Formats: sequence, structure tokens, C-alpha cells
Amino acid sequence: MTLQEFFDMLGENPVYVLFFFFMLPFTALLAGWLGKGEGHISPWKYLYSALIYLACVPGIFAVTLSIYFFLFERRSILDTNLYTQVLPIVSMLLTLFLIRKNVNLDRIPGFDKIGGLITMISATLAIMWFIDRTHIYAITFLPFHVVLLIFAGLLLLIRFGWSRFFGRSSSAGR
Repeated sequence: MTLQEFFDMLGENPVYVLFFFFMLPFTALLAGWLGKGEGHISPWKYLYSALIYLACVPGIFAVTLSIYFFLFERRSILDTNLYTQVLPIVSMLLTLFLIRKNVNLDRIPGFDKIGGLITMISATLAIMWFIDRTHIYAITFLPFHVVLLIFAGLLLLIRFGWSRFFGRSSSAGR
């Protein structure tokens, strides 16, 4: 099964997609009502952590997919699939907004990992876009594993620079 076949299957059976992406914000809203002011303690913080990952992974994938379609395949915005490119992003934003109303996101276990994932995906897309625009496709004098090591080094360098630039100071939480 290809990714396009999977998207076609989701388009033919939208009830599952709609149920999943509507239940995430609804569960966050319900948890906010039931655990008002207790979002930073167990079991609420673990429920919020699961909701964040269930919302953010498809949402980040949808953003990445949209960027790929618009930058690399040069698709029209009119070809945007609402179930796979818009609904996950809206659900992610709404879920994060509802969770943030009840608890500070820094107190949710694993939330900082989402930022790292976004940084790595952004860096990868930026490098791919740069290579696509400059038409640097073949580096013939280097073995392929060296090219992969250079790519990984660039990702680590971007990640390190990002954490140094946007990192928290050690006295911010005190």
C-alpha cells in the first residue's frame, strides 16, 4: 500500500478520520472540565501527554506534507485534501489550545520532544529545498555514506544552534 492509496482509503471512509480528529479536542475539553486546576498532576498530565502526541504527530505530518506538496511538487492549493492536510492541523491547534487553558505545557511529560521533532523536520525540509533550488543532485566524488554523514552533521548543527538560540535559561524556572 502506498501513501496515496492510504490517503484515498481515508477519503473513501472519512468517518474514521472525522471521529479521531474530533475526539481529540473533545477529550481535551472534557479533561479540562473534569481536572480543572489539576492538569499538572497524575493521571491528567499523562492523559494530556497522550493527547498532545496523538494530535501533534498527524498535525506535524500534515504541515510537512503540505509544505512538500506546495514547494516540491508545486501543487495548487485547490488540490488540498481536507481530511489529510487541513483537519489534522486544525485538530492539533484546537487540542493544544484547550490543554493550554488548563495546564502549563512545560509541565507535560514529553512536550519538549515535540519541539525537537519540529526542528528536525524543518531543518530537513530546508536542506532539501536548498538542494532542490540549487540543483545539487549528484556529488560524484564522495561515497554515499559520506553524504549521509554530512547531512546528519548539518542536522545536528542546526539542532544545536536552535537550542542555543531558543534554549531556556537555567534561572527561568526558579
